[in-house]
Amino acid sequence: MIYKRSDKVAESIHEMVSRLLIKGLNDPRIGFVTITGVKVTDDLSYATIYFSVIGSDEEKKSSEAGLNSAKGFIRKEIARHLRIRHVPEILIKYDVSMEYGRHIENILTEIHSKKGSDDT
Repeated sequence: MIYKRSDKVAESIHEMVSRLLIKGLNDPRIGFVTITGVKVTDDLSYATIYFSVIGSDEEKKSSEAGLNSAKGFIRKEIARHLRIRHVPEILIKYDVSMEYGRHIENILTEIHSKKGSDDT
């Protein structure tokens, strides 16, 4: 399989941001955050970092605000470690795929339980 340069940069950014979260970004607003993915445009101008948080909607918003305030630091670390000429602008987005998956699972469970009760 042939990888594009943007895919390799995205993978490197994913690993680096995950390590930064483990070390700690020194922002109390950032809760238990997991980086679920990174997408980099083909021209390497933008990197969208997707994250998920275990917790309430308030904790999600708080973590997103903390990550957004750390964008400059994250971008500086990317520049320092990747040594690429143009460092992509960072966009932070909450990954809704886990919630969507749970929602679908709940629907399927509900359908299965209704089907089971109809059989009796």
